[in-house]
Amino acid sequence: MEQPSHDLKTLFDQLGLPSEGEAIDDFISAHPLPPEIMLVEADFWAPHQKSLLTEWLRADGEEALLVDELNVRLHDGK
Repeated sequence: MEQPSHDLKTLFDQLGLPSEGEAIDDFISAHPLPPEIMLVEADFWAPHQKSLLTEWLRADGEEALLVDELNVRLHDGK
């Protein structure tokens, strides 16, 4: 079975965010999203980060799955 070539670390690296150790979990804990806020509309993203997230979602490939995973985790707060 082929392993995905991307993971949340890859996404965070592309977003210019810390991705080592517990940095991803720390970011998610610090930025919970209420259900009515869409991931790409969150006020903590810089314009280039919103653009990347939107681009990856539109790609509808494994990159979109990572953005979906981040979306679920931010909305769950964990």
